[in-house]
Order: sequence, then C-alpha cells, then structure tokens
Amino acid sequence: MRLLVTGGAGFIGSHYVRQALSGAYPSLADAEVVVLDKLTYAGNRENLAPVADSPRLHFVEGDICDAETVVAAMAGTDLVVHFAAESHVDRSIAGSSEFVRTNVLGTQTLLQAALEAQVGKFVHVSTDEVYGSIESGSWPETHPLEPNSPYSASKASSDLLARSYFRTHGLPVCVTRCSNNYGPYQFPEKVIPLFTTNLMDGTKVPLYGDGLNVRDWLHVDDHCHGIQLVADGGRPGEIYNIGGGTELTNRELTTLLLEATGTDETFVQPVIDRKAHDRRYSVDITKISTELGYEPRVPFAKGLADTVKWYADNRAWWEPLKARSA
Repeated sequence: MRLLVTGGAGFIGSHYVRQALSGAYPSLADAEVVVLDKLTYAGNRENLAPVADSPRLHFVEGDICDAETVVAAMAGTDLVVHFAAESHVDRSIAGSSEFVRTNVLGTQTLLQAALEAQVGKFVHVSTDEVYGSIESGSWPETHPLEPNSPYSASKASSDLLARSYFRTHGLPVCVTRCSNNYGPYQFPEKVIPLFTTNLMDGTKVPLYGDGLNVRDWLHVDDHCHGIQLVADGGRPGEIYNIGGGTELTNRELTTLLLEATGTDETFVQPVIDRKAHDRRYSVDITKISTELGYEPRVPFAKGLADTVKWYADNRAWWEPLKARSA
C-alpha cells in the first residue's frame, strides 16, 4: 500500500505520519508513506524526526500547486490524505492570495492527479470554520457553508471542489471537518502554543475583544484517529465532522493556561477584536460516531497538561520558530 500525505511536515500532518509509521493504524502497518510538503514557515522537517529513520518514509519537498511534482508524487498511490493548506485566519485577513492559491488551486491539482492515477481513496481534511458561526446547538454536515474569513472561504471552496470530483468523475473522496486542534508540534502562532510560550517567557498574551468567543477543542491525536477511521471506512462522497467535545471561551482557555504556567491575569493584554471574528463553533459528531465508532479519547485536562509540558520540555523546537517570525 502506498499512502501520500500532503502537508505531512506540518502540525497535524506530521502527527498523522508519526502515528502511521509507529503502528497506531493497523491498515497502514506496512504502508509506504510519501510526504509531500513545501516546507513553508509552518512546515518543519524536525516534526518528522521521531520517524525519520523509517525505511517506509519518503519525503518530497514540493508545492501542491505544481502539477508536475504532484503527478510524480501521486504515481502508484492507493490513499491520499490531504492536509496541506494555509490555515491562519489573521494571515488570511492581511493577505488572501496565497490562501486561494494553495487551498483552492492546490486542492484541484491534487484531485486531478488522483483521478488520473486512479487513487482508491482521497481524504480531504477541512475545518469547521467553513460553516460560519453558530449561536446555539451544533452543525450537522448538511448545514450550508457560510465562511466569514478569507481562510475559511478558501477551505469551503476546496470542499466544494472535492465534492465535485466525486459527483462528476466518481473519485472516491471523503471530506472531514474538524474543530480547533491542539497538541505538540503546533506552530506558535495559534492560540495555545502562542499563549503557552509567551507565558513561559514572561510575556503578555493578546486576548481578542471580550474573550467570550467559543471554540470546541480537539486533541490532534483524536483528530488523526478520526481521519483514519474515515480513510478506512468512510463512504465516498460523504462529509464527516470530527469534534473534541470541549467547548471553552477564549477567556476560560486563557485562565487554564495561566494556571498551567504559574502566571496570573496581569499577563493578559486585551486587544482589538479580529475582523469578522466568529463567535462560536460547534460540530455535531453523530454521523462519524454512529457510522465509524469515533469518540474523542483524550480528556481535555490531560491533553492540555501534556501539551504545556511538551512546550516546556522542547524550547529548542519552538524558540527558533518564534525568533524567525518576530
């Protein structure tokens, strides 16, 4: 079996690759794993260091928008898991062209190559942000797409392209939509690693607006487990929400991080709210739970404590990244 993982040197993709090569997914026990990654600011070969010596791992540095590179990487592939994306909302607000290029054109390039290579399954990894914002309840997979940022709009576009390749060409595509991920190796621009590393350095943390925006938190290991369930048994053409089941306001999350790092409210710096900041996300995971037996397995308290400890123990990983992005 040959598995192609795009964005496999990023936060979520590298976790999936490490798990795949360490025996966590029985169906991939003998799989050849090809990672295709452009190594942008958020991609890091060090993320794959724990499995770098595996003879089953093959790394290709390349752009998913480059058709020639993609076709070569896709040859002989049985399964594609597509993580590669520009994903930071603030960056998309500052400039959206790279988000459209990577997330839309890149996904179309991959889908076309997968179609021509007669790939057996294509899992397109997306986000709950495509649904917009929800005041109460949770989104089912049938909810209309109402993205509010350039990032989420580009991901919604890629979701629709994935659907079209199933409907038009019969390419066996599944789409997953996850809630907010956290865990080790997350680039320190996202809220949990940013706040954690700032507080460890005695630096204030920027809390948007009133801090009452709500997110559902999903450990990266649970997310990747859900993706593999979809890869193994998801019905082609279907969408599956993957959630963590822990909803917190940003202020509640900040308080937990202050406690975990032994700091206090004096380290919180309120800042002007983000443009079009979605108030609340919440996905309904009934479908993936009923069909594929998914449930989140990492308790949030343990997952957060383990994540904070990982950043405390791995300054050599994150300090250079923060220095370069300062």
